[in-house]
Amino acid sequence: MTSSIPDPEERRPEPVDVPLLHIGGPSAPAAGSAGGCGDGCGCGDGGDEGLDPLECGLDPDLATLLVEAGLDPVQVEDIAHLAIEEDLDNGVDVTTLATVPEDAVATGDFTARGEGVVSGLRIVEAVLSVVCTDDVEVERHVEDGDRVEPGTRLLTVRTRTRDLLTGERSALNLLCHLSGIATETRRWADLLDAASTGTTGTRVRDTRKTTPGLRSLEKYAVRCGGGVNHRFSLSDAALIKDNHVVAAGGVSEAFRLVREEFPDVPIETEVDRIEQIEPVLAEGADLVLLDNFTPEETAEAVRLVAGRARLESSGGLTLDTAAAYAAAGVDYLAVGSLTHSSPVLDIGLDLRDEPAGEEAGA
Repeated sequence: MTSSIPDPEERRPEPVDVPLLHIGGPSAPAAGSAGGCGDGCGCGDGGDEGLDPLECGLDPDLATLLVEAGLDPVQVEDIAHLAIEEDLDNGVDVTTLATVPEDAVATGDFTARGEGVVSGLRIVEAVLSVVCTDDVEVERHVEDGDRVEPGTRLLTVRTRTRDLLTGERSALNLLCHLSGIATETRRWADLLDAASTGTTGTRVRDTRKTTPGLRSLEKYAVRCGGGVNHRFSLSDAALIKDNHVVAAGGVSEAFRLVREEFPDVPIETEVDRIEQIEPVLAEGADLVLLDNFTPEETAEAVRLVAGRARLESSGGLTLDTAAAYAAAGVDYLAVGSLTHSSPVLDIGLDLRDEPAGEEAGA
């Protein structure tokens, strides 16, 4: 491996500003109402150009934290709305409405019930900000990317009990899912840190095998777990795969066509045989994806490339074989299962047993 070859991630074209569609349904809060999109919200006006990502219905401090994490606050708010609106289905939480007094307030602790890495705490806050009709007091005990053990308190919130229970499942669905991705990614990252050779080490990367609508959050979870992101979209970089090769009439031909049409876009080329490597190197490939190569074949490819491009292994990779690929000297392992098959991390919301009758804000 070498650190002298430019990383395609660092050459990703600047994203194009695309107005986000406000996804609120018929029961969405009216402009200016508490707990949802109000005046000046970037997601509620149908997509004016030039919107500041901080101009949304979320608390400005929370929006700033999301931006610092590489997330779009408007998109996060939209996801939170969608989750709540899906759960309510234009109705109400009938169980909570029947059993919880309107003026009841509660303190709840989001608590880890399994060992892992947490991701998505600010997403939980976004969900609660959307569903809650009164102020939410938040106490943060850990940060995304932290390792946690069973019993670790992650986040303490205090707000109206009805709102907290209505948003509980939506918040936990996202938090458990993202924390599961971060936890699984950390397993790969730790193993590769111990097994890698060379000056930079082998890194685990995600793919575009993500849940529709949640790609940015799932890729964020990968980063929380110590992994790195592959391209976010089809426009970020070119990845020439087998079907492109068939359509173009050959690997080298496909590469030349992409370079001609998009001269400034990084190009990764998939090969499934050693003899395909040299022709794509001659064309100037930024990165070569070794599809279903054995560790021995990978080591041969590393010697052949000799630092002229970055190398990524893909296809059938497991934790049992990861060390062998790292020892071969490849730069990246592409692991689609990080986002499409990671088990959730068990996290729960536990309400504290407090005297009844307190009013919100008391």
